Amino acid sequence: MGECMRKVKITVIKSDCRSGYLKEGESFIVGDLCPPICHELWHAAYPYVFALLNGAELDSGEEKRPAFTVKCPDEGRVILMGEVTNE
Repeated sequence: MGECMRKVKITVIKSDCRSGYLKEGESFIVGDLCPPICHELWHAAYPYVFALLNGAELDSGEEKRPAFTVKCPDEGRVILMGEVTNE
């Protein structure tokens, strides 16, 4: 897959969102536009998404892989998993 063709799939793996924006199991494909999530959570996830879109592999336990998890800054009420995808 060419570097300019990378996309990141973000999946909501936990949601207790105070605003009700995100539901568990929802997923979004991110290429060059941000997904419909709140600004606070996007601010936390964006550095990881940017890294994956640009070919990075991130620490995941004892290994590196093209994926991440990130928690909402509001007490971890929402957890997202991101991974490089061909979708």
